[in-house]
Amino acid sequence: MSLIQPGKALPPILTGGPDRPVEEAVPRRGSGPVTGSVHSWDLSTGVDGPGTRFVVFVAGCPLACLYCHNPDTLRMSNGKRATTDEVVTEAARYVQFIRAAGGGFTVSGGEPMLQPDFVGEILRRCHDDLGLHTALDTSGFLGARATDSFLDSVDLVLLDIKSWDRELYVRLTSRQLEPTLVFARRLADLGKEVWVRFVLVPGLTDAPENVAGVAAFTASLGNVTRVDILPFHKLGSDKWAGLGMDFTLADTPVPSAAQIAEARSVFSSYGLYAV
Repeated sequence: MSLIQPGKALPPILTGGPDRPVEEAVPRRGSGPVTGSVHSWDLSTGVDGPGTRFVVFVAGCPLACLYCHNPDTLRMSNGKRATTDEVVTEAARYVQFIRAAGGGFTVSGGEPMLQPDFVGEILRRCHDDLGLHTALDTSGFLGARATDSFLDSVDLVLLDIKSWDRELYVRLTSRQLEPTLVFARRLADLGKEVWVRFVLVPGLTDAPENVAGVAAFTASLGNVTRVDILPFHKLGSDKWAGLGMDFTLADTPVPSAAQIAEARSVFSSYGLYAV
């Protein structure tokens, strides 16, 4: 198969795709803390950052990914109002356990950058006041909303790069790829640690040139310490049905072990640590 070789120019990205308004978060300020829309929170061990994490899932996302496994977080109205005090107080209950497990605090979604004031305050307090390792799970589409002071409270960014082919990216997400790439380069300039996550979808994202394109760009950044190859799954299909939404990838197969291993080998060939 034909792959892009390390050290060579990155492949061109196709142009085009729709623009649509981004749902805006309206933080409620006053004498008390900032409030936001939260879907849920949980303790997690896996791809949400190193160790055992207290993970807050905020509601609302500007993307509409065909394989989204949490479609119930797509709109901020799907969540419940919560204050920064409530979230931080809940996380503080597990501080000793999290530290012993080598973990930390992660904000996921939805898309955290849809609510930058709310999320930024939570990250600051968990980082500075609780002394926890912090991670931001984002598509990067709204990365321009993250100020440098916001990112000062983030130890690790979990960045989803869903496709290198721009036309495919628009088909998968309904959004443009370029804002994610701009945010990725900015994180590299800041020296911020990044884990890249890539969802492997047979028949869509698994084309050799697409995998190699993501790998080549990722390797060019210099600040990516890990790549997570996330196999496509259908665990959220019941949620789609419950919301009256059409899960268009219902007949798409999950990737085989051989397909996952092949994708990892492509990233590894660029000197990246891929799991």
